[in-house]
Amino acid sequence: MNALRRLASLDALRGCTVAAMLLVNDPGDWDHVYWPLDHATWNDCTPTDLVFPFFLFVVGVSVALAMLPRLEQGADRAALTRTALKRAVRIVGLGVLINVLAWWWMPGTHLRFPGVLQRIGVCYAGVALFALYTKPRMQWGVIAALLLGYWALLCSGGSLEPWTNIVSRTDTAVFGRFVYLIDPVSGRGHDPEGLLSTLPSLATALLGLRAGCWLRAGKLRALLIGAVLALLLGVLWSLWLPFNKNLWTPSFVMWTAGWAMLALLAFHLLIDRRGWPAWGRRFGVNAIAAYAGSELMQILLPGLGQEWLYQHLFVGWMTPSFGPYIPSLAFAVMFVAVWWLIVWAMDRRQVYLKL
Repeated sequence: MNALRRLASLDALRGCTVAAMLLVNDPGDWDHVYWPLDHATWNDCTPTDLVFPFFLFVVGVSVALAMLPRLEQGADRAALTRTALKRAVRIVGLGVLINVLAWWWMPGTHLRFPGVLQRIGVCYAGVALFALYTKPRMQWGVIAALLLGYWALLCSGGSLEPWTNIVSRTDTAVFGRFVYLIDPVSGRGHDPEGLLSTLPSLATALLGLRAGCWLRAGKLRALLIGAVLALLLGVLWSLWLPFNKNLWTPSFVMWTAGWAMLALLAFHLLIDRRGWPAWGRRFGVNAIAAYAGSELMQILLPGLGQEWLYQHLFVGWMTPSFGPYIPSLAFAVMFVAVWWLIVWAMDRRQVYLKL
């Protein structure tokens, strides 16, 4: 099977995931968002909650398809390690820089140290090291240890409710007030991309690594069976430990990984086997650039007249006829369309920003 075609399907899946990230992160009005385009308040899992796990899963698949072949072809393991770790540091650094810019530019914003890019960088470093230095059996063992150990940690920490759970308490102890949310009553903090919940996030990326290895070997039946088993295990586990993105519970890991495996299989069959267009590929080949650039735009727009733009281009004429939810969604769609034009132009000029 042609490796480039396989990468085309992966770029398409990665790109669709990034486009979904932009769509759910940038509504015109956060008070008027359709429920599938919003995160669950605490327990449960909406379609939006699938987006970030999908991206971390794709990180693992990408390592399997890009890094392992180079190792097998004789590339120096130490050189690959240095390259991966340097890239991880740059991704983490970019995430911190964006948070600092948001704190400096946006009134009323407090400084936050964790973040989406920070978690991506850490998980990328972890999955790259496991891919380069461990065998599949060890990787499966690490996945099991991370999920079972994290389950035990959550249970030993007492309540799983907001602010009082061990994940939030740890974020408060480590980062202080430099987190995403701060409870005005107790003063405790919580970050959905905090410290402890990065452990099961690494399991998500490692499941992507194993799925990518199945894809490389042409083991599509294994990929399908793995997806079904992951979904079933996620549902069963949720009877004791509910789906929860904020805590990244083990049931949430298995549930989202199951759907990600099915998506990977579907994209592979449709694009690589049947020759369908690789929709989303342009976002995929500039994924970090699109996400980081959209975050910067999201930071800068409020100070450059976003509210005026939203009111005059969307709310003024849409709300009387369609209500407040349609203009909010239309703004998000426009935001994605603007970034599609940007990555389309970059692709036409063969400009690919890699950290």
